Amino acid sequence: MTTLASGTDTLTRDALTVLQPGFTGTSAPDWLLRRLGEGLASVGLFGRNIASPAQLGRLTAQLRAERDDVLVAIDEEGGDVTRLEVRTGSSFPGNHALGAVDDVALTREVAFELGRRLAECGVNLNWAPSADVNSNPGNPVIGVRSFGADTDLVARHTAAYVTGLQAAGVAACTKHFPGHGDTAVDSHHALPRIDVDASVLHARELAPFRAAIAAGSRAVMSAHILVPALDPDRPATLSRRVLTGLLREELGYQGLIVTDGMEMQAIAGTYGIERGSVLAIAAGADAICVGGGLADDETVRRLRDALVSAVRSGELAEERLADAAERVRALARWTASASVSAQASAAASGSAPEAASDAASAPGGVSTGMGAGAGPGSGAGHDIGLVAARRALTVTCSEAYEPVGEPPFVAVLTPVANIAVGDETPWGVAAELARLLPGTETGSFAGGEGGNGEDTAPAALTAAGDRRIVAVVRDEHRHAWMASALDALLAARPDTIVVEMGVPQATPRGALHIATHGAARVCGRAAAEIIAGH
Repeated sequence: MTTLASGTDTLTRDALTVLQPGFTGTSAPDWLLRRLGEGLASVGLFGRNIASPAQLGRLTAQLRAERDDVLVAIDEEGGDVTRLEVRTGSSFPGNHALGAVDDVALTREVAFELGRRLAECGVNLNWAPSADVNSNPGNPVIGVRSFGADTDLVARHTAAYVTGLQAAGVAACTKHFPGHGDTAVDSHHALPRIDVDASVLHARELAPFRAAIAAGSRAVMSAHILVPALDPDRPATLSRRVLTGLLREELGYQGLIVTDGMEMQAIAGTYGIERGSVLAIAAGADAICVGGGLADDETVRRLRDALVSAVRSGELAEERLADAAERVRALARWTASASVSAQASAAASGSAPEAASDAASAPGGVSTGMGAGAGPGSGAGHDIGLVAARRALTVTCSEAYEPVGEPPFVAVLTPVANIAVGDETPWGVAAELARLLPGTETGSFAGGEGGNGEDTAPAALTAAGDRRIVAVVRDEHRHAWMASALDALLAARPDTIVVEMGVPQATPRGALHIATHGAARVCGRAAAEIIAGH
């Protein structure tokens, strides 16, 4: 282990150890390297930190030169939420596509290959998978990030994902506990509230987390949501009833508890990040994620000092902070041994590790082996993301449909970007169609929420001219303007092809309707292949 800088006392070291900050730039700034020497044990990576796999490998090596056991975390769900391929779109479909296929062996393979790529770049903790049951079709922040609306389906695929990811030597962080699927508010903007009985929560929301725990998920991420049936006063991230009483004591979870980003308005706008961080650790959280929007040394100093002051004032028990810091270090030890085990097994067999080693076993001794059919040894290898995206398509064809023979016009009806997804990552089918049908052109058309989409359609029709129209939508059922615009397009041009790249809740329509169950690059490619007859 790296020797800590002299003069760093135990309390200050523990306060730094529980932080998971981000930073700006594609190389580690001096302040971050200095904090690693003083006790900081984790770093969070985002799209702003990644230019290429080679650059990411150099960055993680730079971090490990300062502290060899550092946890390097990333928010890499695949699908719509990608940091590794933030500028190109993901090579892997997201959870909703995997849930649509409903092949747990495929989910394990996808998670393993994603984990293998992360491990190659030096990343050892992934803030994934989402175990949320998307029971509210209008959910503005989960949607295709969920495996689906069926509890049992979400549970079995959550377990498969955890197993596959960790077999590659990357710790899974199952989120967002106790379940963010039944919300109508995005916790990036405000504090959501779930008003259902405790019996519903236990039967629906908690089932996937039980499955993740049984599969050995090394970390669990808390949600910034108020669930009065569990705690009427404090959101889950700050609730001792939820994190300690429910997750630790009732569900028996012994791994790392990570908070969702403390800079999100559900916490920052109500408690503030310093007060929120103290309350979270006191409630039972072990690691404070604060890298998404606040990524500087001043933030790290403020949070460190807030934790130290809370201990000295008696508001936060020193033993609780020390326990949290030790759980962070324990996960770092696991990632080191799991990485060695995964590499040795892959080298020996040419495939994903089978169930077995101590390094890959779950807390409490539950095996996390992948089982039959998982990993690149099953034959799919590096193309497993495209294989999964193709299998996830749902295609509805009308009798009037005629295959596309000439370059079409792609009209993208563009909603406001989900903050978790971001607006950097390209999506749609135009780029892939242009590769298959050179000369394909595209335009983006937006309408105000609640507005009249008929104002949008004329612009798309004018831009298209006499070319065949491919209308691309994302969660049509959540956007009245989008549905209205599509009505007008189909009325004027009945041969229009519709590609739904969100949750396919609306009734399929158009001469050809393709539901991709996500907007990853490979989902766009799979749809383009159908449209172009490839």
